[in-house]
Amino acid sequence: MSQRLNAFQAAPGAIDAMLKTQTYINECGLEHSLLELVKMRASQINACAYCLHMHAADARKAGETEARLYLLDAWHESDLYTPRERAALAWTEALTRLSQGAPSDEAFAELRAHFSEKECVDLSLAIGAINSWNRINAGFRTRHPADKPAKAAA
Repeated sequence: MSQRLNAFQAAPGAIDAMLKTQTYINECGLEHSLLELVKMRASQINACAYCLHMHAADARKAGETEARLYLLDAWHESDLYTPRERAALAWTEALTRLSQGAPSDEAFAELRAHFSEKECVDLSLAIGAINSWNRINAGFRTRHPADKPAKAAA
């Protein structure tokens, strides 16, 4: 698959606005490790290779373990995530999958059990932002860097 267009070149003002939002998110006080898990989980749901590649690398640099990254798609079945992370991941899935229905009262109650009102808004903004990045990068087929070129099957 080839890249359709370079959004960063085509609309630098739009990307600048997104980057300003991302700066707020990065400085809002939510744990960096939590934000990376949220970005990874939304990117998994949205099948955004560019964002998965970027945020897996960012998470590793921040000290995230390989096991937690590998098991993130099955976090419901793993004890490797804290209750706060689990509430954030459930909220991430609910907001990312809005077309399947509004977030449940149970998901919101779990969120509120672990996050302040401000943190709920900041987390929701972070989820919205990664979903926007996913739509930009997956929609325009932004290419992630290749560690090694894939070899054709013989």
